[in-house]
Amino acid sequence: MKKLLFASVIFLSLSSLLIISCGKTGSGACQPVSVASEKSQMVAYCTANNIHYTEHSSGILYEIVSPGSGSRPTVDSIISVVYTGKLMNNTTFDASANPVTFSLSGVIEGWKIAIPLLQKGGRIKMVLPSSLAYSCMGSGAIPPNSPLFFDVTLTGVKSK
Repeated sequence: MKKLLFASVIFLSLSSLLIISCGKTGSGACQPVSVASEKSQMVAYCTANNIHYTEHSSGILYEIVSPGSGSRPTVDSIISVVYTGKLMNNTTFDASANPVTFSLSGVIEGWKIAIPLLQKGGRIKMVLPSSLAYSCMGSGAIPPNSPLFFDVTLTGVKSK
């Protein structure tokens, strides 16, 4: 009986230690930054690149170059777009010359918010805070905590 009690105490102690250590933030932990801390960098990018932006409540800075005239996508839509994505130093990290088709529900949060502001045929320039892009994780050539610029033309909208 003592062995069972001792084993139970050890098990509970180790379990508690693991649970507590999972909640700690060490130097290797992901540390997202606030939208407010990136705003001046985002505004400077817009100013330097002649983007006459509107600020969305989410922190996205955007300019609707052309609103379009077709159907408006929802997060559940299948969309086709031609786009360019850049870092704040104007380095292009991704671009499509021909339309690319995917579900709007499967992309970064900033796109889910900004793309529905357009109608089919519309074009938007948007600067996303990192928290609505790849946050503190980064992705490929995109460093962690990087605000991103996208120039997107919505060429197609389909309901799922």
